[in-house]
Amino acid sequence: MERRKIKAPIKKEKKPSTKRKIIVTVILLGAAFSGAFLIYFVMQVALNTDTPMVVVVSGSMEPNLLKGDLLFLKGTDPANIKSGTIEGKEGDIIVFDAYNLWHGAPAEPIVHRVVDKKYDNGWFFLTKGDANPSPDAGWVPETRVIGVVVGRIPFIGWVKIILTDSGLLIPLLVIVSVLLVISVVWDIVKKEKDESDSGDKKGIYDEKEIKQEIEIDFTKTEKN
Repeated sequence: MERRKIKAPIKKEKKPSTKRKIIVTVILLGAAFSGAFLIYFVMQVALNTDTPMVVVVSGSMEPNLLKGDLLFLKGTDPANIKSGTIEGKEGDIIVFDAYNLWHGAPAEPIVHRVVDKKYDNGWFFLTKGDANPSPDAGWVPETRVIGVVVGRIPFIGWVKIILTDSGLLIPLLVIVSVLLVISVVWDIVKKEKDESDSGDKKGIYDEKEIKQEIEIDFTKTEKN
């Protein structure tokens, strides 16, 4: 009587293709970038302003606020914005758009303290930099107020100032994003190639083992 052992074929686990891995990676990177915009949107809603963060770009508010400080703003009812005096410096610090309000007003938002306010079919604010010798040249209408300063992180805004002044902010973001995608895709392709080469070598070795096993597994027994 002849008895043989039959070895069932081993099913290889199907691995995701390189193309699929790349697509998933790109989607994950897109989600990461989208997450940053989502956080900014949440801050806009929570702080009730379209611009919840600004960077101090001058020394007009020293020593209380320094160039390079990152400021957090909150949208506030103009009637509730606190006015102070030049001497006391107890008024709220506001960020506002002064472009074309007076001669020489910068295009960038200004960060100054409220030293007086008045109502004339809407609220108007007189502002002054703590380090400036005199108040600003014109009254700021409530429609130009972006928000009231409610917090700050010192010096972190210097990165933005340097990149913006040098004109490298947008190009650098694009270059970093492209390099990140290329690096991830390269790692995936290289790993796939290494696994493929390893699988080929293992396949040759397994084939020899199977042949040897088949020769050994065939047995013959004599009838009693």
